[in-house]
Amino acid sequence: MKFLSKICFFAALLAIDFLAFTQKSPTIIENSWDKANHFLAFCVLYILLYLGYEFKIFKNLALLLAFGVQIELVQAFLPNRSFSLLDIVADMIGAAFGLTIVEILKRIIYGKSKTSF
Repeated sequence: MKFLSKICFFAALLAIDFLAFTQKSPTIIENSWDKANHFLAFCVLYILLYLGYEFKIFKNLALLLAFGVQIELVQAFLPNRSFSLLDIVADMIGAAFGLTIVEILKRIIYGKSKTSF
């Protein structure tokens, strides 16, 4: 399970990078609300990161924050793209929601919180 989660995490990273750095977004993504895409992507990334590596919460959030900032910095130099602080906020809200899902599932499975900061 851990190995598969790691593969899925890196596949998701590559897919997100591809979508973030292409000059024109695919139509299905272009027609949706951009912040929802960021929220969903980083929610999934947090869950996969936790399942694959079980780092502490702050490390997971710091890694995903760095990834989100990296995306926005690169986009600042791409044609038809721009830096957006609100995208980073949506990324972190999505990651926090992923954290919440993980914590709820841990309580259901283990019967108590195993939170580790």
